[in-house]
Amino acid sequence: MPQVEVAENVFENDRHTSFYLSAGPLDGPLVIFIHGWPELSLSWRHQLPFFAELGFQAVAPDMRGYGRSTVHDKHADYSLEESVQDMLELQEHLGQERTLWVGHDWGSPVAWSIASHYPEKCHGLASLCVPYGLEKGLDYTIQFVDREVYPEEEFPAGQWEYMRHYEEDFDRATAPMDKNPAALLQAMFQKGSPDGFKQPAGTAYTRKQGGWFAGAPEAPAVPRDNDVVSAEELAVYSKYAAENGFRGPNSWYMNHEANAEYSKLAVKDGRLDMPALFLAARYDYVCESVTSRLAEPMRELCSNLTEEIIDSGHWMAQERPFEVNRAMARWLVKSLPELLK
Repeated sequence: MPQVEVAENVFENDRHTSFYLSAGPLDGPLVIFIHGWPELSLSWRHQLPFFAELGFQAVAPDMRGYGRSTVHDKHADYSLEESVQDMLELQEHLGQERTLWVGHDWGSPVAWSIASHYPEKCHGLASLCVPYGLEKGLDYTIQFVDREVYPEEEFPAGQWEYMRHYEEDFDRATAPMDKNPAALLQAMFQKGSPDGFKQPAGTAYTRKQGGWFAGAPEAPAVPRDNDVVSAEELAVYSKYAAENGFRGPNSWYMNHEANAEYSKLAVKDGRLDMPALFLAARYDYVCESVTSRLAEPMRELCSNLTEEIIDSGHWMAQERPFEVNRAMARWLVKSLPELLK
C-alpha cells in the first residue's frame, strides 16, 4: 500500500499565521487535530495518515506560540477565545462549514470551546485526556481535586500547583525551559506507568520545591523514551522550542480568568448534544479522570457522550496510536457513520 502523503501548508491573514500539516482528499469531511503544551502538529503524525485512509481531509496546525505559526507577544494573546478564532478561520480557509474537532491537552479546551460556542461548526468532537470543564478556569477546576491524594493544606491547588507557579512567577517558571529546551522535552515525553496510581503527580510539588525541576536551572538529563518519540521527532520539537522559546506556550496558563469569562458566553449554557468522545488516560496523573471527579461536569453537560479508557500516559496519541485510532474509528462507526461514506 502506498504511503499517505502528508503536506506542509501555511494559512495567513491579518491577525495570525497558521502552519498546518494535511493529508487525505480535499473533498473529504474535515477533521482538525489540535495539540497542546509543549507539542506541535507533529504530535498527530500517527492520526493524519489513518484518517486520510478513511477518506477524511485530515489537518493538524501548529497552535499559536508553537512551531511555524505566529508567536504573539502578550499573555492575553493566548486566551481560548483567540485560539478558537484561529481554528474557525482555518476551517473557513479549508472550505468546510462543519468539522470533526479532536483535541489533546490545551487543544482539548479549544475543541470543547468551539463545540460550546459554535455547535453549528461541528460534526462532533473527540478529546484525549482532558474532559469538558477545564476551559472554565483554574479556580473552577480546583473543586474537583482528589483530596485523598492532595490534602488541601499541603497542595491547595492539587495537581494544578504548577499553574499557580506560572501565575505567581512566570519568568522564573519559564527560564529553565528556555535554558535547555531539548532536555525539557526529552524529560516530558515519557510513557505512563501504573506506579503513580494514587500518588501525587510531580506537578503538585512545583511551588513547594521552588519551581520546575526542584528549582534547578534546567531540566534534568533523562533517557529518551522511544515508545513516545524518536530521536528524529525529538529533534523537530527541540528545534522549534529553541527558536520560539516558551513564553508563548506558557502564556496559555495565564488566561484562566479570561477563559472563565469566555465560557459564560457558551450557547445553551454549555450543554452539548453533538456526538462527543472522551478518551481518558489511565496513567495520566495530572489530568486524572479515571478515579477522580474531574470528568463530572462533562458527563452532566454532554447528552451524547462516549467514554473509553486507554492504558496510556498523557502523550496518548504518540504512546498508544493504534489504540487511539481504533477507539476513534469505533466511535465514528457508531456515532457519526455519515462521515465514513
